[in-house]
Amino acid sequence: MRISAFNPLILTPVAEETIALFESLGFERRHTKKGIEDEVTSVSMKDANGVRVDVAQVSKFPQSVVAYRMSVDNFEEAYEFLTSRGFRNPQGDRVTDTGSSHAALLFSPSGFAISLSQHIKA
Repeated sequence: MRISAFNPLILTPVAEETIALFESLGFERRHTKKGIEDEVTSVSMKDANGVRVDVAQVSKFPQSVVAYRMSVDNFEEAYEFLTSRGFRNPQGDRVTDTGSSHAALLFSPSGFAISLSQHIKA
């Protein structure tokens, strides 16, 4: 398994407010993905030094949650690696398939979260 990206991901019901904060810190919107699970929109941002942060609009969350976004080249291998070390998927073994990616939010035994994803190349 090769990790191709690893950066903070803020899952929040107030995405535009959060995005505006990061824009005022010098971050720019680089990529927007809409319609994840029919309700989530994620915005990838980057500053002039190459530092990345993602912000996702998640209306069902009552408050913001910070996770690490980890993109890999082999989702199944990474999922097994994390779950074998005690990470759990609060949706059972449900994986989000958007057609262009596979993803799952996994929580470590101590409580931090990794949003695991693999982008599918056409």
